[in-house]
Amino acid sequence: MSKPPALPPTLQRVLKADTCAGCGLCAGVDPAIGLQRDAQGWWRPYAKAEPAPQTEALMARACPGARLSPWHHDTADDDENVQTVDPIWGPYQRILTAFATDQQVRHAASSGGTLSALAIHLLNTGKVDRVLHVAMDASSPLLTTIQRSTGRDDVLTGAGSRYAPAAPLAEINAELERGGRLLVIGKPCDAGAIRELVRADRQAAERIPYILSFFCAGTPSQRGTDRILKRMEVNPEDVAGFRYRGDGWPGFATATRHDGSEERLSYAQSWGDILAKEIQFRCKVCADSIGGAADVAAADAWYGDESGYPSFNEAEGRSLLLPRTRRGDDLVREAEAAGVLNTTPLQRDEIAKMQPFHANRRKLVSARLMALRLSLRTPPDTSGLYLDEASRLAPLGRRLDSLFGTYRRIIRKRLKPS
Repeated sequence: MSKPPALPPTLQRVLKADTCAGCGLCAGVDPAIGLQRDAQGWWRPYAKAEPAPQTEALMARACPGARLSPWHHDTADDDENVQTVDPIWGPYQRILTAFATDQQVRHAASSGGTLSALAIHLLNTGKVDRVLHVAMDASSPLLTTIQRSTGRDDVLTGAGSRYAPAAPLAEINAELERGGRLLVIGKPCDAGAIRELVRADRQAAERIPYILSFFCAGTPSQRGTDRILKRMEVNPEDVAGFRYRGDGWPGFATATRHDGSEERLSYAQSWGDILAKEIQFRCKVCADSIGGAADVAAADAWYGDESGYPSFNEAEGRSLLLPRTRRGDDLVREAEAAGVLNTTPLQRDEIAKMQPFHANRRKLVSARLMALRLSLRTPPDTSGLYLDEASRLAPLGRRLDSLFGTYRRIIRKRLKPS
């Protein structure tokens, strides 16, 4: 009797450690690897046949559950040279607040529409032939699927955050074989995986000239979406369309029924009360939630309220924008000159006021990764992500609290009956 096919050793370790990000890169580069949803709806790999011998080496380098793309990379490619590498906020050429001058784009997107505007600009100028991103699945609107956009209307269809499991890289080899130039917009883990793919594969580098990303607080389970519908008192079978954000800033989680009626929850209700409690484990120990491997990264440029914390009151959309590579900065400058983006310089110290969550995560993630090691799990390789420097910015007591808190959660989950 022949042995059943097995995943490459790196992927086996990633699954055992529960550090799979669900990006789909493994299935995208090797047809012998399939994807299936687990009980919470996150995508996880399995072996359909014996993987190709070269897959293991690529996974060891590019799988974001095994290794995160380093920020400061020795390279002869000037496009990757950076002006500044900050231990909290990563590499950047400039720091800006920005918004799309096209009011429809600005309103439809999650926060100022800057990434959507850049995508449309690249398509209009012929610098890319299509955009690979995610959007609502038209046939199953509570699910999220891969979208290929070739024009403004396509990009707008996919504008707005999708707070649910998605595997945007699950067909990446097929995309590369189609030819043409491709813009990839994805979560930081997706961006890092693509960055390592293009560093390892010259053909991929030629076909993917730009990588855009955003700050990411984590991927909620599909169960999170179900809980939102329950709170709205909406029958899933009645849903014709579903948005998590957008159509304003921050916008509302909106379920649209087949009869055209709608139910909404505020961002504080949908994200704060529900989705933030459904984040997968890999995201809780993420060392690069700020898109450090991208050419350009964007985030919500929240305004502070009276207490000093970000306010989620509805307003005109505004993005925090970090062009990270020279190529990314050239793209933003072209968009500024073309009147596509309205930008304003921002001081580095202002970022933490807009994004305190990510500032705290960067300072404490080293302690959380140590908890993985103490529980005999293999954490992702985070070399080149300045974690020691970031960790020293947090008090020792907070680091210890984070370490032991993460360790207790790991052990509690291990002991919990399945």
